[in-house]
Amino acid sequence: MSLPPPLVAAPDLVLHAAAWTDVDGAEDDPQGAAAVNVGGTANVASLGVPLVYFSTDYVFDGTKREPYVESDAPNPQSVYGRTKLHGEAAAGERAWIVRSSWLFGETGQNFVRTMLRLGAERDEVAVVDDQRGSPTYVGHLAKATRELVERGLPFGRWHLAAEGDCTWADFAEAIFEEAGLECRVRRITTEELGRPAPRPAYSVLRSEHPDAPQLPHWREGLRECLQRL
Repeated sequence: MSLPPPLVAAPDLVLHAAAWTDVDGAEDDPQGAAAVNVGGTANVASLGVPLVYFSTDYVFDGTKREPYVESDAPNPQSVYGRTKLHGEAAAGERAWIVRSSWLFGETGQNFVRTMLRLGAERDEVAVVDDQRGSPTYVGHLAKATRELVERGLPFGRWHLAAEGDCTWADFAEAIFEEAGLECRVRRITTEELGRPAPRPAYSVLRSEHPDAPQLPHWREGLRECLQRL
């Protein structure tokens, strides 16, 4: 006699943080990036439960010179940005679309951990100084996301990023200062860096929703991250 399949409780909520995040690699494998960022999101949405989809500032082209808000028209310039935007659509109507930027934390591969390693090995590092955004600590983003869900705020697009803004070179200097590393930053252009995928020159995110969760300044996030490392 065959046994019935085990009963599996449906989740009440899905936090969909899985993504193809190799921005340059996506240019070489657009189908692979789409399979993950669009197809994977469609699979999650098919569960039919509320969903948090984590998106990116790369859905914008970076030509604006004041913060991007939720009603601004997207215009992604890279394969990564386009697949994340299409992923937003695939998330469906019962989803909070959380756009954030320049994420860093005490685990995984990110700019802070890379700068700490290079700063300990070298006297000088070259860092891009013509891209401006809001470095966002993942711990603060997690708290803001929880607030978004627990307060029952409406489904749709939400910009959740740290207060303040800076360039990558500014950020690197702050990392070395806070960590006590004697490493100089040589400021270069995006063109000098020569990466395959275009990056938005300006991608500061702010919310136009008056009840949006507020995140601390990026420098506070940096200090908290370094304390945990």
